[in-house]
Amino acid sequence: MRIAYLAPEIPALSATFVYHEIIALGSMGFDVLPISVHLPAIPALEEEARILAEQTILLYPQGWRSFLTAAVLCKLRHPCRYLATIAMLLQDMWTLGCCNRAAAGLFYRFLAATRLARILEAHGCRHLHVHFAHVPTDIAMYAARLAGISFSFTSHANDLFERGWLLKEKVARSAQAMTISEYNRRFLVAQGADEGKIAIVRCGVSPGRFSGLREHTAPGALPVIGSLGRLVAKKGFDTLITAAGMLQRSGCRFRLEIAGDGPLREALAAQAEQEGAAGMITFLGPVANDRIPSWLAGLNQFVLACRVDAQGDMDGIPVALMEAMASGVPVISTTVSAVPELIEDGRSGLLVPSASPPALAEAIARLLNDTELRARCIAGGRQKIEGEFSEEANAKQLSQLFNAILTRETT
Repeated sequence: MRIAYLAPEIPALSATFVYHEIIALGSMGFDVLPISVHLPAIPALEEEARILAEQTILLYPQGWRSFLTAAVLCKLRHPCRYLATIAMLLQDMWTLGCCNRAAAGLFYRFLAATRLARILEAHGCRHLHVHFAHVPTDIAMYAARLAGISFSFTSHANDLFERGWLLKEKVARSAQAMTISEYNRRFLVAQGADEGKIAIVRCGVSPGRFSGLREHTAPGALPVIGSLGRLVAKKGFDTLITAAGMLQRSGCRFRLEIAGDGPLREALAAQAEQEGAAGMITFLGPVANDRIPSWLAGLNQFVLACRVDAQGDMDGIPVALMEAMASGVPVISTTVSAVPELIEDGRSGLLVPSASPPALAEAIARLLNDTELRARCIAGGRQKIEGEFSEEANAKQLSQLFNAILTRETT
């Protein structure tokens, strides 16, 4: 039962859920062919990721020449499919405005799709699943049409809120559309997508990789608060640093460790200096996926101050929050997007309004000082992950959806 998986980068440190999903499906009997649009900028380095990298086919690095050759071969081998796909492309370019950058990008992705279609045929793939509804799904919907197979896709956050073009069309053309939250499902329906074709499939984590339920205390030592993510505006690290400065000035003592890298690193370091909090904040840089469980095990609290950035982009349900909850670390985040679907305020963590340093500072202090609240959030967070957000449960749901698609295709 061979299926293909397409994502922007496989295996990438920033999207560990994609390759964990591929591995989980493999353990369920699926023969999964991983295909990556780009070479990962920061690859995941754990052993199973390195093995997967050796099996992954890279699409864009093959370049224009291979795409043009594939386009000619597709036209010769499947002229009717080719013409039908060209008609679809022209319709989509017209929808996006024909003579603009978006339409030009779509044409390039059609050429890449001809190469992908050749790969799918050569490897005998019966279905193509895609992570992220923007560029990868553009490529996939044309490639699936050219190869004469079905496709499905999972949408997340940026691919909807900032780069969400042709969403109604993509849902309609897919055998199954999936998204990670009820918030996203409502967003897709508001764009005109068929509600009946959209399933909610969480991106889960494996609770067994993490240390489990326990209180994080070290008598006499300063509490350690952690945060992890790409250093970009929507993660709200500026809000967290401001809140940390407020707490320090009020006499609250702790250490803050920020893991991750990104374009705002220098600006955030400068902000820490301005807040007078540089001595209590450590920027760890990128942390390898296999080191995250041990890092989380040393935290007393995990904070991710998600917010909407200037372009309208925001998080969906951050995996970093799931991993912290699975580790028995009490979490604080914001009411942005679908985060409340993961965190129930006061039961599995704390929620505050986004972009509000005073509210965040108050929540951090409350969680540091209230032993009963910490214990309740630790237990509730772990329970939430083991139930609704476990990697195993979501892989089973995916396998059922894929089997249903494949059954429909053969009847």
